[in-house]
Amino acid sequence: MTLKNRCLYVLLFFSTISLSACFEVIEEINVHKNGSGNMTVTLNLSQSKTKLSSVMLLDSINGYKVPDKVQIQRNLNEAVAILKKTPGISSVKHRVDFENFIAFVSFSFEKVDNLNHLSKIIYEKLKIKPTGKSLYNFDTRTQLFSRNYTYAQEAKSAYMKLKEADKQVFKNALYTCIYRFDSVVKQSTNKQAKLSGTKKAVMLHTSILDLINGRANITNQIQLVNN
Repeated sequence: MTLKNRCLYVLLFFSTISLSACFEVIEEINVHKNGSGNMTVTLNLSQSKTKLSSVMLLDSINGYKVPDKVQIQRNLNEAVAILKKTPGISSVKHRVDFENFIAFVSFSFEKVDNLNHLSKIIYEKLKIKPTGKSLYNFDTRTQLFSRNYTYAQEAKSAYMKLKEADKQVFKNALYTCIYRFDSVVKQSTNKQAKLSGTKKAVMLHTSILDLINGRANITNQIQLVNN
């Protein structure tokens, strides 16, 4: 998925383990009036924690080597090291909960455009093929936040090459993105997105399989009240 675009990217160190479990990816982006903000990417496999605990005891599953906790932590540390060296990125934090199988990476950015640079670096370093490409922008003058998503056919091609058993992991996989702002949201162009009660947050919820197959579009233009 654009998975992460940005950094989901960062959390795909769990990819091998995820081949046996349902999961949810949650992206949270908080944007201030001056364009700075912070982002948190969470990979939640807690619904399958009992099964995953058993999987972690195996050497391999479905022909894939099962990484141990040390390897998982090492992969995450490598991704975090990239984040810390990325221009405009600071306050990088990460945590892996091996009891509930939840992992997250969070960081601050100087401007929304930094997310575009970050995605490119993470994808290239971790050799991840996203379901599409996202370009972020925030116009501080007009207070318009935009995310332009372009679907990548390569994602579906890669998915079709998987064994049927491996495809099942995506059956109930979910993707959620949440945008929070200092100001009230005046308009959101994505019809699938939901506005919070405070009108300062927008949430989009879809299945990862729909992203892979190109049935979901997470493009959105969010106009804030400019005062």
